[in-house]
Amino acid sequence: MKVTLAICAAVILLPATARAAETPPLKAGFAEADITPKIGMEAPGGYGKSYHQTVHDPCKVRVAVFDDGKKRIAVAAVDALALHGVMVQAVRKAVTAKCGIPAEAIMVCASHSHSSGPVFGFGTTPDEFKDASPLVRKLAYEQSTSVDPEYYTMVEKQIVAALCEADANRLPMRCGAGKGSESQAAFNRRFRMKSGLSFTHPGQGNPDIVEPAGPTDPEVGVVGAWDEKGELRGCLVNFACHATTSPGGISANYVFYLEQAIRGMFGPKVVVVFLAGTCGDVTQVDNRSPYVQPAGERWAKLVGGRVGAEAVKVLLTIEPGTLAPLDAATKVLEFKRRAPRPERLKAALEMVEKKPEEVGGHTPWIFAKEIVLLDASLAKAPVAEVEVQALQVGPVVLLGLPAEVFCQFGLDMKAKSGFPLTFPVTFANGCVGYIPTEEAFGPRGGGYETRLTSYTNLDITAGRRMVEAAVELSRQMKPGAIPTPPKAKPGTPWSYGNVPPEVD
Repeated sequence: MKVTLAICAAVILLPATARAAETPPLKAGFAEADITPKIGMEAPGGYGKSYHQTVHDPCKVRVAVFDDGKKRIAVAAVDALALHGVMVQAVRKAVTAKCGIPAEAIMVCASHSHSSGPVFGFGTTPDEFKDASPLVRKLAYEQSTSVDPEYYTMVEKQIVAALCEADANRLPMRCGAGKGSESQAAFNRRFRMKSGLSFTHPGQGNPDIVEPAGPTDPEVGVVGAWDEKGELRGCLVNFACHATTSPGGISANYVFYLEQAIRGMFGPKVVVVFLAGTCGDVTQVDNRSPYVQPAGERWAKLVGGRVGAEAVKVLLTIEPGTLAPLDAATKVLEFKRRAPRPERLKAALEMVEKKPEEVGGHTPWIFAKEIVLLDASLAKAPVAEVEVQALQVGPVVLLGLPAEVFCQFGLDMKAKSGFPLTFPVTFANGCVGYIPTEEAFGPRGGGYETRLTSYTNLDITAGRRMVEAAVELSRQMKPGAIPTPPKAKPGTPWSYGNVPPEVD
């Protein structure tokens, strides 16, 4: 598949003399590659099988590379539900060999599109359940989301190709950074109920709703890069909301319309590198709205359009200049994966041998299946390695966590990072499942994100420890300055305005 370079035709409102007078030391390159899956491939995002029947819009890899003459950093954003860490390591190894970008300076993250291709799930390696029972293999490969090996290989190659293309496409750039706010596109999906527990999606109009069980983060973080002609070449956009609008068929989800909104203003070839914020408990669904929720297509336009429009406002407002320095750091943490109780495993094994209607319905059967699969996977991997990453672009720090992280953790990182602009990035460099707050596991907690599954099983302190590690990395870096416009000289009154009133 062909990798296309990012060249657009937008004009930033900056005097030509100012642009010519300053030679920016920063170089940036952008590229994108097509990773649209085929009709008939699996659709991710659930605990069972589902298959694509139509195509709505292409899925892509979107890439940015920054170079300050001393260091290079790279960010690849993939239209995917999530990515396996083993793929990220393979991508880094290939890019380091071909381009020389250090592995720790490469972030590969997923948009969490629930309408993307089968690149995450069981079947990443042929021997994943080689020694498991026939029952376990059946549950994993026939009744759970599975990786398509051909698609997996293609996506890995396209990520590498796009990263190398963006690196080769580096040009002197004037870059700017800023943030806006969009408060009507995303809502916390967990609610405290009169029962004392918390429910995920309790249903619109439910009279037992007391209040949201967690926050949202309306901040839209943006980095833009303009070439010497004042043309916007690409941008990073950070926002916290599940990509579950699902406009119909294969799709980048609302990211497609976010991209359309930015390209509508700045040109059809701007590369929009979308970085999903801490959205583990945040979606587009407003459970407190009294009105019927929009259909998927309109929902995708509403979320993507609103967030994209806010990004446009930020891009029009920020001052292009120099974003320096660049820096990168990573830290690997280890977490013991929680095992199911013996009696829970025994009951689950009995349940999965039966039909869902014989054990109380689809939901209890699915959770039983997940317990069986978790037990089998623990035999090979009782401990999870979790990489936390920090990438610096001047006054901006990207803090990458390889998980589906609850929103509060992103707010915590922003409060403690020491940077004027902090972009929490989830699904970065792998995925170890949901990371709820410790409170969500307590007496007032609940929701399916807190259930023990093959996807979600780390120690309940994992989120706090990941945030501490990310903040530690950011605190080792010195934030750069946000470019500002030249200060105006004191002026004289306008001759038309400096006159007294006339009454007669």
